[in-house]
Amino acid sequence: MKISKRLASLPPYLFAEIDKLKEKLTREGIDIIDASIGDPDLPPPQEIIEYLKNKLDDHHIHRYPPYGGIPKLKEAIANWYEERFNVKVNPAEEILVLIGAKEGIAHLPLAIVDPQDVVLVPTPAYPVYYSGSLLACASPYTIILKESKNFVPDVWSIPKEIARQSKIMFLNYPNNPTTAIMPKEVLEEITSWAKANEILLIYDNTYSEIYYDVSPISALEVPNFKEIGIEVHSFSKTFNMTGWRVGFAVGNREVIEALGKVKQNIDSSVFIPIQEAVAFALSHFKKYGSNIRKVYYERCKQLIKALKDTGISFITPKATFYLWIKTPAGLSSKDFTLYLLKELGICIAEGEGFGKGGEGFCRISLTVPDLQLEELCRRISKAKI
Repeated sequence: MKISKRLASLPPYLFAEIDKLKEKLTREGIDIIDASIGDPDLPPPQEIIEYLKNKLDDHHIHRYPPYGGIPKLKEAIANWYEERFNVKVNPAEEILVLIGAKEGIAHLPLAIVDPQDVVLVPTPAYPVYYSGSLLACASPYTIILKESKNFVPDVWSIPKEIARQSKIMFLNYPNNPTTAIMPKEVLEEITSWAKANEILLIYDNTYSEIYYDVSPISALEVPNFKEIGIEVHSFSKTFNMTGWRVGFAVGNREVIEALGKVKQNIDSSVFIPIQEAVAFALSHFKKYGSNIRKVYYERCKQLIKALKDTGISFITPKATFYLWIKTPAGLSSKDFTLYLLKELGICIAEGEGFGKGGEGFCRISLTVPDLQLEELCRRISKAKI
């Protein structure tokens, strides 16, 4: 049986390929330390878990949830935006609950683009921006995020003809994988450019609460952004809930409505007790967020020391729980990744897996237990580069 052309056009998914190789080497007896995927090893705060357990005893919550999310959660999101970013949003019309940010990002092109419309996709970047565009039969146009530009897109270099054909542009800050933060003044310029070209901005802000010194902004802090933009968030990183599969989109009312219509025909929203629990978590975000950041900060310092001692160059991280490291001279990102995996049992993500803009770099995740991180640092010290 032949599969669809849209599915055949997809590149291999980065993390699925990594999993296959890890399994093969593990079967061969190699002890693997996996620092490739951003999957927090820490559990959600215990109070949130207990809150979820208690909600399971409410018999009425086992039925279908409202398609757009329960009002309690949407109101909690609105309150959080006002307290965290000093931004007011309408919970009834400008917020949509998602089955994780990934789901919303993948489905947004279906709501906006027609076949062959251009979608502006940064690289290196989270692979779903590119694959979601292909699944919507759009034409992705990649924009290289350069170190010399602090890994923010130079929209003025995009050909005018491409800009005229474009319907969507993806932005992600704090950035995965480069760890860069978007300066507000730069986002203001991009917003003005997008408005002039009638391009929808999709701002992936899932790492907004994982930072070290400077607190990242919300795109909705930028004047006029809501006219042409939408922001996507996840609870996965903020509260260590990757397996809970819950996030949200907030912003332009028409886009929220369009994405909601796609989701009405595809899914039935998130289990109500989970929505109740994350609403509770948001109301205590200051308490939980600072504790989680401290853990990653200490791990980051430890790994940076090991990299410096070994002579491996890296981008000083401003946010996220990753380090974006440079491959040694003469090695591609894939070659260096395979060397670390086969020779040292360290699994990291090759930069080229995030698009052609990632060549020359690799990504290490800090989401490994402390004892494993210590061993990872010890093994890195043996790297021959």
